[in-house]
Amino acid sequence: RQVVPWEHTILYEAHVKGFTMRHPQVDEKVRGTYAGFGTKAVVDYIKSLGVTSVELLPVHTFLDDSHLLEKGLRNYWGYNSIGFFAPDPRYASDVANSLREFKEMVACFHEAGLEVILDVVYNHTAEGNEMGPTLSFKGIDNASYYRLLPDDPRHYINDTGTGNTLNLSHPRVLQMVTDSLRYW
Repeated sequence: RQVVPWEHTILYEAHVKGFTMRHPQVDEKVRGTYAGFGTKAVVDYIKSLGVTSVELLPVHTFLDDSHLLEKGLRNYWGYNSIGFFAPDPRYASDVANSLREFKEMVACFHEAGLEVILDVVYNHTAEGNEMGPTLSFKGIDNASYYRLLPDDPRHYINDTGTGNTLNLSHPRVLQMVTDSLRYW
């Protein structure tokens, strides 16, 4: 693992899929994937820029919002997390081995002396508001995981503009977030 003092950090922010989709030196079979992002050509190019660290846009497992799907669109950026302990399988060339592929990509950057930083989303989830799907946290303990209106607990506090706000003042929710940070 590479640790660069903050005052010496020079970041290069990238989207795993977007960066590799049209990269001429990434084999078409692995474009858009962790395997493609971890190729020597990509790692060498990023290192040649003189940066110390690559920051990956969200890679936690995320979902496509229903309002996007209804329009035939997808959530390209990944800012709609639902799995805080899993890399999104849509960025894997081998879905069954998504985690291994992710770890191998990170190892390639570390071997080149580059730090890997993740852009993470812990303020809301893909479950949305009271009309959204029950996928995980709503079904486990809705009142603990989400901030609800005190006088109308059927409805969610929506500080994030996405339909819900995680209740980080609850010890189990805070533990989940800190466990996720330690895990990654």
